[in-house]
Amino acid sequence: MLALLELQVNAGFRAGDVYQALAASEKALTVAEIAKAAKISTEDVILGIGWLFKEGKIKDEDNKVALA
Repeated sequence: MLALLELQVNAGFRAGDVYQALAASEKALTVAEIAKAAKISTEDVILGIGWLFKEGKIKDEDNKVALA
């Protein structure tokens, strides 16, 4: 149970990292571009994207990720 809670907390933090990178860029970015801007791994970007997508905060834009 503790591992699940840690994953949820980590996903929330990574979602914040992804959101901040997208907000700062003011344009759609690839997963690699988000990872570079946020200084996190591509795996963490994907984790954050999943969280943000579930919340309806992001969308697909020409095969890139953008704020909704």
